[in-house]
Amino acid sequence: MGYIDLGSQEICTQYRSEFPVTDNLVYLNHAAVAPLARRASDAMKWLADDGLHYGSLHYDKWLASYDGLRAATARLIHAEPAEIAIVKNTSEGIATVALGLDWKPGDKIVAFHEEFPANFYIWKKLEEWKGVRVEWLSYLDPLDKIEDAARGAKLLAISFVQYLSGYRADLEALGQICKRHGVFFFVDAIQGLGAFPLDVRKMNIQALAADGHKWLLGPEGNGVLYVQQDWQDRIEPVEFGWTTVAGFTDYASRDMSVRRDAGRYECGTLNTIGCFGLWKSTELILEVGIDRIAPQVQALGDQIANGARAKGYEVLGERTPATGAGIVSIRKPGVDARVTHAHLKSKGIITAPRQGWVRMSPHFYIAPADIDRMLGELPE
Repeated sequence: MGYIDLGSQEICTQYRSEFPVTDNLVYLNHAAVAPLARRASDAMKWLADDGLHYGSLHYDKWLASYDGLRAATARLIHAEPAEIAIVKNTSEGIATVALGLDWKPGDKIVAFHEEFPANFYIWKKLEEWKGVRVEWLSYLDPLDKIEDAARGAKLLAISFVQYLSGYRADLEALGQICKRHGVFFFVDAIQGLGAFPLDVRKMNIQALAADGHKWLLGPEGNGVLYVQQDWQDRIEPVEFGWTTVAGFTDYASRDMSVRRDAGRYECGTLNTIGCFGLWKSTELILEVGIDRIAPQVQALGDQIANGARAKGYEVLGERTPATGAGIVSIRKPGVDARVTHAHLKSKGIITAPRQGWVRMSPHFYIAPADIDRMLGELPE
């Protein structure tokens, strides 16, 4: 049977009712698309019903969701609301930074082979478009090798948590490397934000992006972009729309001076219903507390890894207290991962087949008994 400490068990019990998905499924797929939290769903339903019955009569409340989401995100990452922009997804956030910086031919970028495509393709395109040079490393390379590569680089981009192995990067150590060498530090935070602590000041992060539909427990099509205040004038808005400018509420104005905050990267009407959902799910994460969520997620991941190994499965990577996260990928020699995934799905256990592995990713409200149920269904 699985083990988890009583404090972690308490938050599972306390907040499980926020997730009606638990009445139907054992949901171990937060690294793909998370189920909505009840309060996020309720907020989105309110907005839909408000638009249905009153049109834009309560538009002031719609606008409040934008400010609420920026403020909640800022609290979560220890930033300021003026440093938060609302974007469609992680890819848009990454591209906003990548395309907004002033690149010169020969500028060096440090990036990593094993990244999710959103944090890979754009740097490859910059090689083609701008003549920059990307030094490609592995996320498993030692810090001294990464530091050697960082010398003379303009930017280093890495994921907080690797999307397949679940390896959690030492952002504080990488941030110090970037600080020592004057390197812009960008983080794709989508697989860790909402599950593990992230402090942009302590970690010396100049920009990060994350979508809301994974560990933040919000809807698809809504994400956040953080850009450090003193870098905003050096990252040009590449999408320029009516809300990019400082006087966007004055429709007759033709003054194109940009906003003095990260709102300059929002180029038009936002996904309001998505903002309602992500605002409330982020507030839920803050209410529960990352300091309580992280050990629960870590323990559930350890339970999966240990239980799978006991049944003869291989676990991708090595989990440690410093590098483990909410993602665990397993496979068994001679057994097609897609078959294992389909079998678990037929039993109401939701995972994801990824590159020959079965990827599992439980959030804090999942109970140890749920993991035991999954382990009991794993084909021998």
